[in-house]
Amino acid sequence: MTTTTTGKKLTFEQFLEQCPEDGRYELVNGEIVRILATRLHEDVADFIAKQLDKEVDRLSLNYKVSGRIMIATVTQDGQEQGRNPDVSVVSLDTWRKNRSASSALREPLQLAVEVISSNWEDDYIDKLDEYQRLGIPEYWIVDYLALGSRNYLGNPKVPTVFVYQLNANGVYQPTAYRSSDRIVSPTFPELQLTVDDILKV
Repeated sequence: MTTTTTGKKLTFEQFLEQCPEDGRYELVNGEIVRILATRLHEDVADFIAKQLDKEVDRLSLNYKVSGRIMIATVTQDGQEQGRNPDVSVVSLDTWRKNRSASSALREPLQLAVEVISSNWEDDYIDKLDEYQRLGIPEYWIVDYLALGSRNYLGNPKVPTVFVYQLNANGVYQPTAYRSSDRIVSPTFPELQLTVDDILKV
């Protein structure tokens, strides 16, 4: 990740105005941060997006699947952030409210997927908290390289997909999936996808 320092903390609207168009960026602690992912990371994210998109088509679901949707989130101390999940699933009703607007949303997605990279704490801690605050019903952490700490992955560490689901109190409850486990998704209950499928990408 590369940080662009502007000297003052940007609001979400200022970030959208100043955000370059030559790649993926996030607003983190008031600064523009470029997301530079490996090719394998991109392949994993693309594979998951294709599997979810196939379910949307197969069942004629009212969702849009994309890797290019920016969402506005807020930290515990009230700092505005701009996040760009690796895969986003949003209801078509939300997406089509104002189709001439930018692809940034303040409304919660239906499902956000983050594929873990070297800055894994962002996904396990910061984004998890922000997505929970925004009210995203389902959040996946795809730790395909087992980079997270043993507190999450156990000992020995193994590749894991965590599916977090909001409970009635608005708090995420995680379920961990490994190896040949079928990933159970509340949004896509008929999805036939295992962790091994992802690891073969």
